This record gives sequence, C-alpha cells and structure tokens, in this order.
Amino acid sequence: MKASQMVLGVKLRDDARFDNFHGDRNRPAAERLKSVCHRPEGLPVVVICGDSDTGKSHLLQALCHESEQMGKTAVCISIEELLPFGPDALAGLDSHDVICLDDLEHVAGDPAWEEAVFHLYNRVLDQKGLLVISLSEVPASLPFGLADLGSRLAHGLLLQLGVYRDEDRQRILMARAEQRGLVMSDDVAGFIMRRAPRRLGDLLGLLDTLDENSLQAQRRLTIPFVKAVMGW
Repeated sequence: MKASQMVLGVKLRDDARFDNFHGDRNRPAAERLKSVCHRPEGLPVVVICGDSDTGKSHLLQALCHESEQMGKTAVCISIEELLPFGPDALAGLDSHDVICLDDLEHVAGDPAWEEAVFHLYNRVLDQKGLLVISLSEVPASLPFGLADLGSRLAHGLLLQLGVYRDEDRQRILMARAEQRGLVMSDDVAGFIMRRAPRRLGDLLGLLDTLDENSLQAQRRLTIPFVKAVMGW
C-alpha cells in the first residue's frame, strides 16, 4: 500500500483531553498549549519535550480534540508507527490545519526523514497551519543532521514536561479510576502507589485489571480486594 493511500493518523482517545490532563507539575504546559490552539500567535511549530512518561501523547491528542471542536481539521501521527512506510508518508499532511507528530526523535539523524519533515514544516508555514511535535529531549540534544531543521525546531515554542511527582501520579490514578466509575479512596490509592511500578503508564495499566475484576466480582476497591487481584 502506498503511503498516499494510507489512512494516516492515530485514532484519538476520548480520554485524552485538556480537561482530564491531571497533575500540577505539567499543567502550565498544558494550559499554554491550549492557548496556542485558540490563539496561534503566528507560531509555525510547537515542540513538546519530555520522557515517555510525561503525557506528551495525551497533550497532542488533546490539542487535536480541541482543534476539531473549533471547526479545524487535525491529525495526530505516531512517527514510530510510520517508519516502515518511509518519509513519503508525510506527504499531504499539510492539508490539515493542525498536524501533530509524536516521538520525532525516532528520525533524528536520518537525512531522508529530516528533509521530509523540513519540507512539511515549510508547507505548514506557507499555509499558516500549526505543526506540533514531541521529542524525548530538547532539539539541541538530539542528533539532527539537517541544520535548517534543527534551527527551526530550536526557535519554535518549547514546552518542557517534567517527570511526575508521587502526589501527581496518585492524583492521576484516582482521577482515571473515577472516569471508569471506580471509587478509589485515598487509602487504596496510597496502597497501590506503594506497590505498583513507578512508571505512570504501567500504573494506569493496573486499572484495566482492577476494573475488569471489580466488575466481574461486583466488588468495590478495597485494600484486601486489590491485594487479592494483584497478588500483592
């Protein structure tokens, strides 16, 4: 299948919106990104930097949701999933008002990909669109070989995300549980936090198991129930 024939874009998650991006540490970055959506201010590119556990993908999808509610067209692309199709897969994305490229560090140092991203940047700029990318590190710390691309990214709006503190992770866990209709007390959340993996993605993955077992057993979340389900 040719890249031009592909249905590109990550299916937007309903739970990836600005209003449920929890955690105080990165809230200012989320609010700044939302304001850019409503008032682009002539910005051609926004660069969101942070490790894999800081909510970058959530923010990209939230931006797409927000843009669509404003009547704009938006697309969110996972660069990692696009790699097998080659850089031609980026052709035509500039037909959207907002283009989000997740995990762009995967193509840093690849001349063909870098050139394709650079040309996409220029087309988006010409059409007064908005390009938003996520990176694991600030642009200057990544091995971009195309100086013009590195310069454009370095001069975009940079939003740096920090690793969540434990209190933020617990707040996010409880908020996500509430979204699922699960009642999670502070004691239960604290118990889970002391035993679960520190990575936020793994922590939230536990909710799938707890939700399924709670539904089957018609049990509310208590410490003994969580211990039994998780084998703790």
